[in-house]
Amino acid sequence: MKIVLEHLTKTFPGRGKNAPDVKAVNDLTFEIPDGKLVGLLGPSGCGKSTVLNLVSGLLKVTSGKVFFDDDDVTNIPAEYRGVGIVFQNYALYPHLTVEKNILFPMENFKGDKKLSKQQMQERALAAAKLVQIDGLMDRKPAELSGGQQQRVAIARALVKQPRVLLMDEPLSNLDARLRLQTREEIRRIQRETKITTVFVTHDQEEAMSISDLIIVMKDGVLQQTGKPQEVYDNPANLFVAKFLGTPPINVFHGCVKGGKLMLGDDVIFKVKHVEDQDVWVAIRPEGFLLDKHGCLHCQLQNVEVMGRDVSIVATHPAMEGESFRAIIPSTTRVDDEAATVSFVLHPEKVLPFSKADETRIDAKLV
Repeated sequence: MKIVLEHLTKTFPGRGKNAPDVKAVNDLTFEIPDGKLVGLLGPSGCGKSTVLNLVSGLLKVTSGKVFFDDDDVTNIPAEYRGVGIVFQNYALYPHLTVEKNILFPMENFKGDKKLSKQQMQERALAAAKLVQIDGLMDRKPAELSGGQQQRVAIARALVKQPRVLLMDEPLSNLDARLRLQTREEIRRIQRETKITTVFVTHDQEEAMSISDLIIVMKDGVLQQTGKPQEVYDNPANLFVAKFLGTPPINVFHGCVKGGKLMLGDDVIFKVKHVEDQDVWVAIRPEGFLLDKHGCLHCQLQNVEVMGRDVSIVATHPAMEGESFRAIIPSTTRVDDEAATVSFVLHPEKVLPFSKADETRIDAKLV
């Protein structure tokens, strides 16, 4: 099932006297291909959950259209859209067993969709097996772990055999290890069922690890779409560059002068066909290579040995913020008592942006 949003806008009335209206989603247009898992990503308040509710039909659009394949579902009520929804808080019925929680959506089927008791039980068992909770059917939600409860919620959404699966921050209430395990399960389930899935999260690592495509939003406005690695490597603007990546990207005040890209007094690259101007220079933490003859000269603050990697915390006169972080292999020897440290930089990890509008500058660095 392909999902197409055309100029989707949702405005909420302002609260209080003379309060302005709030545009939670602003002229959003994009397409989600059939059978793909798409991560809808952005900081809290960016409008991603509102988009999910507009797609599901739980909210009415202010303007624009929602299509499932070629069907305009903009004004079709939620219960007739054929969507399955998994919420952050699981929303299970505490007095019902796992089996009865999964059965519940099918008990409301009417007309030609109505199923016999045996058919419902067979379908519930198949959904439970898919999420690997078929041995827990007689338990109640209070007897389950958080991860098991989330699997019940997923099974309940899948048992309806929806055309579209919508997941609103489904892992937020789980601890770190359970989050990792459950997101792998979600990816496995999606690949097996081939249901078009929209996965809303503010966790960029989570979205990048399981999504076929990611959609990055800010203040209700689409910033960039693409495959996760492509968006990470080629962010359209400084916001996307800052939002994606752990540890976050390092940002410096720089300038292009006479064909040279400079951070303070340090010339880090030659650059062609870019006019002289002040720029933002963003450098991924993995873009630094320790070299005493390097072009970037910094004050060393701290060295953190993290097993697989070494994290160097340093300062530079041109940086934004109090310090920046470079990640280098643990096989590299670092003198943690030195006052200064120098780096050479990987050109593909150095991203210049316009100071005027923070858009990416297409520049070849040599």
